[in-house]
Amino acid sequence: MNETLTDEARSRAEQVLLGNVGELGLLASRRAYQQVWARDSMVCGLALMLCQGAEGVQIHRRSLETLRKFQTPLGNMPHNVGYVNVHDPALVAHGGTLAARAGEGDVLRDTTHSGCVDNSMWYVIGHYASYRSTGDKTFLRDAWESLEKAMLWLRYQDSNECGLLEVHEAMDWSDLFANRYNILYDNVLYYASWKCMGQMADGLGLPSAQYHENAADVRRKINVLLWIGPEEPKDPDWIACERMEWLYTLRRVETELVERPFYLPYMAFREYADRFDTFGNLLAVLFGVADGRKADKILDYLHGCGLDQPFPVRALYPVIRLGDRDWRDYYRVRNLNVPHHYHNGGAWPFLGGFYVAALVQAGRMEQAREQLASLTEMNRRGRYGEWEFNEWFHGQSGRPMGFGQQSWSAGMYIYAHDAVNRGRVSLFEVHHGWTVD
Repeated sequence: MNETLTDEARSRAEQVLLGNVGELGLLASRRAYQQVWARDSMVCGLALMLCQGAEGVQIHRRSLETLRKFQTPLGNMPHNVGYVNVHDPALVAHGGTLAARAGEGDVLRDTTHSGCVDNSMWYVIGHYASYRSTGDKTFLRDAWESLEKAMLWLRYQDSNECGLLEVHEAMDWSDLFANRYNILYDNVLYYASWKCMGQMADGLGLPSAQYHENAADVRRKINVLLWIGPEEPKDPDWIACERMEWLYTLRRVETELVERPFYLPYMAFREYADRFDTFGNLLAVLFGVADGRKADKILDYLHGCGLDQPFPVRALYPVIRLGDRDWRDYYRVRNLNVPHHYHNGGAWPFLGGFYVAALVQAGRMEQAREQLASLTEMNRRGRYGEWEFNEWFHGQSGRPMGFGQQSWSAGMYIYAHDAVNRGRVSLFEVHHGWTVD
């Protein structure tokens, strides 16, 4: 690993990240997506806490305050918030700008996307990042009612009261994709949200047992439902007591698959998907949903399949093709989700940052350094010039295909660089209970 180059990349990443600030908070990019996107801004909050000086902390707080202001009456967090009449090449569905709506002023909350359940969970994690980094109990206390409302809204997404979220397709970061029902990615975030709430409640001196108990319950159920193999033996009596319906699908899965070296991406009503969802599995390692044996299998499989080539890391394996059960004709919209594109096997630098962090969390420091070097080169490449920090890359060619100057491409580089340099991940450290057993 060329430390001179990685240090330069870290410096350039901070310039991109801090350069994307707007009046409402952190924009996804100044080139496109010129709104405060809940998911992007909260992911970037992990990095803003690592920037030099107080500017990063203040930018993150501004994003948190904007999201809180536009929280729905039922408690859901907005997908994004932005100013009207700002030209934005990413707003194809809006005709290139957010158009003013009667009675809503100059700032709009997005209503285009399908609910996006993960926004509320990243909002909770974003507050955890702020509190853990600053220790500011006043700011946290002011937001506590909003956080509890967000968690209540999430609990109502557990429509059958099994303890896990039931999520519609296209309702999370894969907002043009057919994951559905008990989705790995969303439920790993659900676990993290309960855990964050518990630790923040402890900090405020509030009752916290329910938060910690719910976190443990979600973690156990993710492992029972979505890990198939000898590392997670099933107890049919316990499953029948918790959720009889799971037995039908689990018996089928164990017969047809026997075992897998990764968590399944989702389990639906008597059906399932058999493919590797990169983001969900990496978060399972980072947050400690996966124990050491499972983490090793996940990371070995990812590397063995070449998902970190030519750059880290591709979002899906294998890709979904026309005729597959999970193919949707809307994957062809704007050519986004055809094979090896976007969510359907495209490579994302921000996912590469989570990959490096997961490697560090699992104690694979040499591999983490190698992947940080590869991620450095990925972020340096651009469609129009060097150090573009592009949005996403073609999964096979490794060429940039999205919009440049993306906040979360830059932010997760900072997070990964910090993890490699310190030999441990920020915010989700072992001594705070975020551990791969």
